[in-house]
Amino acid sequence: MKEIVHKYLDEIASFVAETPEQIEEFRIKFLSKKGIIPDLFGEMKNVSPEERKDFGLLLNQLKNSAQQKVDLLQETIGKRESVNEKATDLTLPADFISLGSRHPLSIVRKEIIDIFSKIGFTVSVGPEIEDDWHNFTALNFPLEHPARDMQDTFFIEKSPDIALRTHTSSVQIRVMEKEKPPIRSVFPGRVFRNEAISARAHCFFHQVEGLYIDENVSFADLKQTLYYFATEFFGPDTQIRLRPSYFPFTEPSAEMDISCFICGGKGCKVCKGSGWVEILGCGMVDPNVLENCHIDSKKYTGFAFGMGIERTTMLKYQINDIRLFFDNDLRFLRQFESQS
Repeated sequence: MKEIVHKYLDEIASFVAETPEQIEEFRIKFLSKKGIIPDLFGEMKNVSPEERKDFGLLLNQLKNSAQQKVDLLQETIGKRESVNEKATDLTLPADFISLGSRHPLSIVRKEIIDIFSKIGFTVSVGPEIEDDWHNFTALNFPLEHPARDMQDTFFIEKSPDIALRTHTSSVQIRVMEKEKPPIRSVFPGRVFRNEAISARAHCFFHQVEGLYIDENVSFADLKQTLYYFATEFFGPDTQIRLRPSYFPFTEPSAEMDISCFICGGKGCKVCKGSGWVEILGCGMVDPNVLENCHIDSKKYTGFAFGMGIERTTMLKYQINDIRLFFDNDLRFLRQFESQS
């Protein structure tokens, strides 16, 4: 008797149907009042008492398998027929697919790259996991130099020489090692710093840095390049100013401010009443950095600059919380559909 039940289990498992009629025939064969399974339950009286429990469990398994097979086939064929009916009903309205929008950081990143591409800058990228040489030492961060404390770094536990890059300046080193001047490139990418997440800071964010190396490159070239960018990105009436600053890899170094595009320089909450907004750091490439990359610092000079994409986007669209960029809130992201 058990062999017969196992045969029916195999039959149920291998059964396929293409139409509702075939499913109904299967259901009648196994589950109707005069079907196979009720007949087998009627045979329980002929099974010895010691085998009756096991036989009953086996019959319940057979009944459940048959019912599950019917339910599955009905659901599958029902969905298929629903799709076919919808496809052939020409009176139904069109089902338009709602297209998504580009992320605001992607929009601004592309806009920045496009602006610099117009004046001959190419795009270069590099690894997000870097060694100490490319992330620090080649950029004029000697061991034990206090400038290393300016950036809280995520080091790889098993190898203190390897870390998540703290800036895309590491890509500048890789490009200078592989290419000969003239070099004119921008370096967009994601960077990581061990900082507490707040409305103004995050443990990972995005940068775009730029580098230009050639003979007779001057600070005036740097100023004019950044002025061009500011007027293209923020508007033709934008003014810039450069304030002395410090970065290990540039000398002299500067911070660049733009005239507030919200109040026109009169003073508002965005510029904190000063009329100016800081957007990037820049400077002339330190000769030590050139020499570390085997570029003759007596023959070539260059400038570099870098800006945070999040900060630039927040200024452009007046966004007051950096965390909004990473929350995947569709209500926030849909505001940029017209910019895509």
